[in-house]
Amino acid sequence: MSESARARRRYDSAGRRLKAQQTRARVVDAAARIFVEHGYTGATIPQIATEAGVALQTVYRAAPGKAGLLEAAYLAAVAGGSDRAAVAVDDRPAIRAIIEEEDPRRQLALYARTQPGIWSRVGPLSRVLDEAASSEPALARFRDAQDEQRLDGLRRFGSLLEERGALKDELSPHRVADIVWTVCSHATYDSLVVARGWSQREYERWLRETLQSALLR
Repeated sequence: MSESARARRRYDSAGRRLKAQQTRARVVDAAARIFVEHGYTGATIPQIATEAGVALQTVYRAAPGKAGLLEAAYLAAVAGGSDRAAVAVDDRPAIRAIIEEEDPRRQLALYARTQPGIWSRVGPLSRVLDEAASSEPALARFRDAQDEQRLDGLRRFGSLLEERGALKDELSPHRVADIVWTVCSHATYDSLVVARGWSQREYERWLRETLQSALLR
């Protein structure tokens, strides 16, 4: 085979992979909208296919059934897009910036900055996931695994602050994780932003000031 033919084959293969990724992202985005609108029980694969503008079989290839689609939609919402979901959490730009920042007060400010966007994206799907987990054991395990992954990340964040001598004397990394987990919970976002009408900016500022006051010397 000539060099030009091999190059053409590689080009065609890359093009097919990109098209498949784009199609899957469209399906996952459509699934997120359908789940939020209809709930887990009310959502159907045909509805998702119609919303995405693809054939039924394309939806089935995108993820293993409704449960797989909800998992994919949730992970995409956490990451900020389907194209970012496969990137390791610590390699995502916003998280990398927090890790590499040397000033603890600035670290907490950067963390607080991530929260309004995450909960505005994930919150509606989180409610769907809670609904589905009550009857789908696989989704209950997925939800629990996501919670444990978040808690583990917060403990590592607490350890980083401890290594830099920034924490109040009585705080351990585990206690830091518990505090951040509670202050930055979905329930807190719903209480302040959804129920009480706080702006995203007000919510972020409150998170920043609360975390800095509760955790740092």
